[in-house]
Amino acid sequence: MITNQSKSFMSSLWPKPIRFWPALTIVTSFLVLFLLSLSNIGSPTASSPVLREFEVGKVATRDLIADKTISYIDEEATQLRKKAEERLVPAVFRYSNEATKDALTSFGRFKSLVRSLFTNRVSAEAFKLGIQAEYPGVFPQNVLDILYRSPSRERFLEYAESVLKILLDEGIFSVGKVNFDIYNPDQVEVIRKGSLRTERERIPVSRMVTVTNVKDRITEIASSGSYPSQFITIAPSVLNPFVTENVFFSQEDTNLRLDETKARLEPVVRQIERGERIIKKGTIVSKDDMVRLKALNQMNDKANPQYVIGLLGILLFSFGFIIFLDSPALIGRPLDSKEIYFLTALGGLYGIVTIILSRMLDFEYLPLSVFIPTALFIMLPAVIIGSRTATGFAIAMPIMALAIGVYDDRAFLFALAAGIGSVYSIRGAERRIDLIKAGLFVAVLQALIAFMLLLFEQAPLSVLPMVLFWSAFNGLICGMLVLGFLPLLEQALNTTTTFRLMELADLNSPVLKRLLTVAPGTYSHSVTVANLAESACRDIGANALLARVGAYYHDIGKMDQPDYFIENQAAYNKHDELAPLMSATIIRSHVKLGIEKARLLGLPQAVIDIISEHHGNSVIAWFYNEALKQEDQVRADDFSYPGNPPRSKEAAVVMLADTVEAAMRTLKKPTLAKIEKFVHELIIGKFEQGQLNQSELTFRDLELIKNAFIRVLSGHYHSRIEYPKMMREVPFEQD
Repeated sequence: MITNQSKSFMSSLWPKPIRFWPALTIVTSFLVLFLLSLSNIGSPTASSPVLREFEVGKVATRDLIADKTISYIDEEATQLRKKAEERLVPAVFRYSNEATKDALTSFGRFKSLVRSLFTNRVSAEAFKLGIQAEYPGVFPQNVLDILYRSPSRERFLEYAESVLKILLDEGIFSVGKVNFDIYNPDQVEVIRKGSLRTERERIPVSRMVTVTNVKDRITEIASSGSYPSQFITIAPSVLNPFVTENVFFSQEDTNLRLDETKARLEPVVRQIERGERIIKKGTIVSKDDMVRLKALNQMNDKANPQYVIGLLGILLFSFGFIIFLDSPALIGRPLDSKEIYFLTALGGLYGIVTIILSRMLDFEYLPLSVFIPTALFIMLPAVIIGSRTATGFAIAMPIMALAIGVYDDRAFLFALAAGIGSVYSIRGAERRIDLIKAGLFVAVLQALIAFMLLLFEQAPLSVLPMVLFWSAFNGLICGMLVLGFLPLLEQALNTTTTFRLMELADLNSPVLKRLLTVAPGTYSHSVTVANLAESACRDIGANALLARVGAYYHDIGKMDQPDYFIENQAAYNKHDELAPLMSATIIRSHVKLGIEKARLLGLPQAVIDIISEHHGNSVIAWFYNEALKQEDQVRADDFSYPGNPPRSKEAAVVMLADTVEAAMRTLKKPTLAKIEKFVHELIIGKFEQGQLNQSELTFRDLELIKNAFIRVLSGHYHSRIEYPKMMREVPFEQD
């Protein structure tokens, strides 16, 4: 509609009535973020004037006295206790009765073989051959000689079995890849499952028997008993082949013991008495001093209703700003529901991400916002909705993070500068490679900001490379993530970003190539309309690229019946054989068909709006007049287009360009004066018909549009312009 200059400023700023589902989404996101923020009050990373006043390693400028008695958990001491308790948990092993039984059974077979050879009174040579046949290379020759020639050889087998039982009962441990450095260094625990009950036993690590020291243990057991010296000599060699690991490490049982220990662990509680001096003026602030100060600050925050009210107010401002963005006076158009969902999700997600990372990260010289992809959260709305909205977000979101206590002054300044810089970096971007360039720009900007913050804080030079790296890496990754997320969001929101419009403006797209094939006259008409609309929109400050794309596709509904439209006809006109009402019905249908095709193609809603509105609800005058000649009673609605008058500047400009281009085909011997008068009459005609009432075009815009059309058309019809008499009298060479 032509702008009403008397409309009040506040009325133009106030948004339309809030729609239910977008409003519910905003309120829900706000409540979630507010509750998370309350749980974050007083956290070690929370911003506080008192906390920012003191810093570890610097001299305190004043005394700080506790104004109340408080108890607090010493997190560092608790962590030390936790590590110590976990370190005292022993590695847990399980005793295997099956492995023990197999080992004894194997030795029983050996004992039976030896006894059978003794019973048959074989020679020494035959005895050794009989053993080697069953156990080749297992026993040394001298051991077999001693076993055969000893007078107590029958008893040796009983002695060996008794020693093996003692050894297996103690357990032979399978240590494998067990890392004993993370468990109790002195003891292990063995679980023995009996028929009636399960027993747990603590065994010193020094007493653990493994396959590497089992021979020494066999000798110890044999030596401690009343066994013959000959048996003690051969016992390790005789028993070693039958030794089997029967105590195995159990990761599951060990983890259970660790969990039990953690469950029983009590935190280290400290107390600060009222009137106690927390920090003394003139002394260097220590790490313990800051722990006590943060504990006191946390209790003060939880008991401070002013802080909660302030938090609520700033969060309301941040989310209220999202609602306020629905005002066309701010961003040039009202937001649709999907865009409000998108902005709300971005705002809520940003707050949640900052809260989560604030609890995970704590670096002395690195602002938290170095790890937050602020530029990503700003660049996406900058591309999808516009730079005005993104600028508002670049201000509102860091304020929100500062309010909920996750940003200090350094992080706030870093995020604010990064957000505003990312809006600037994305301006004028027309190709997707421009997003990578924007990411590089943000990377350099963030590194520069971080460098200045380090200089201001007099940080040590050793931290400079790390801070600069993460700052630049953040910006570069943001540019890449925007490039990855943007196509998905373009489709999900069905939005008209510059990049998507550039793709749709490609005349080699399948639908436009088909239009050229089946309706060459319509194709030529659409290209000319696009040139007119783009030039006019550029002059009035509207979206010239959207107007060009809308003009390309505004007549795609003519592809199904191209011969019924005059620009595609040669000598024969099909309408000569039809009644005026039927002809008007066919002509009108191309708008509806165009909308259907556009939706099938997944064109943005803004382009579909141009297709549906490029004729408005105007009357098809030629056939209406023909009908009046044939009948007395004719309804104008039957000869009117089914659309609405244009509601955007771009749609209105395409309507005017379409009207002017079609009418110019009827102008004979066009001159500059004729073109000026003709264009003026056509534009005024649309205005008088009420087709521009909803378009927000001003009279100044109409004048600029007229001049742009004349400029383009005069160039198009340059060779046929009839110059004024004075000019014809001056010799010149026509180009």
